[in-house]
Amino acid sequence: MIYENTDLKTTGIVLGLGLIATHIVALLNGKSIRSILHDFPRNRAFGVILMTINALWTFWIVSSMDLGEFSHLRQTILFAIPVAYVLVVFFVEEFLAVRALGTLMLLAACVLLDAAWFKVPETMAFTKLLLPILAYAWIILGMFWVGMPYVMRDQISWLDQQQSRWKVACIGGVVYGVLTLGCALAFWN
Repeated sequence: MIYENTDLKTTGIVLGLGLIATHIVALLNGKSIRSILHDFPRNRAFGVILMTINALWTFWIVSSMDLGEFSHLRQTILFAIPVAYVLVVFFVEEFLAVRALGTLMLLAACVLLDAAWFKVPETMAFTKLLLPILAYAWIILGMFWVGMPYVMRDQISWLDQQQSRWKVACIGGVVYGVLTLGCALAFWN
């Protein structure tokens, strides 16, 4: 595993605090955050920044992980990553930010899954499922956003149609963050 030193407790704390902070900000600054979200799918600057992060992260993964029977292709893959990055940044103009965010979610899901892999808390062992549940949600959303990026635009529009939907989504994120943080502090070692 590439993230073999990933600690369940630390990952839970960072994830919980991140979820709480981002969702509280979204709840308190709903109008401005919704405006940013509406502009995000076609925002080229966000797309380039996120795609750069994805390319660097992917380059690091390929350069440091065991590729098994594909190890002899490591140099070719490492060469292909920046080439693909340049091609995507210059020739994929539609929904680049959405595709890049979807890719980032796929990469981030691996961190959560590795943090929970074969690590069983001494008490309340089922609580570690909070990480894989969120990771698989990110994987599913990430695949849709990479392959059908207009889905994110539609999801943002649906979420913004009613104030109650926005509040429920924000409060749900805060609750999930509090659960994750609480379990990380109380049960995960």
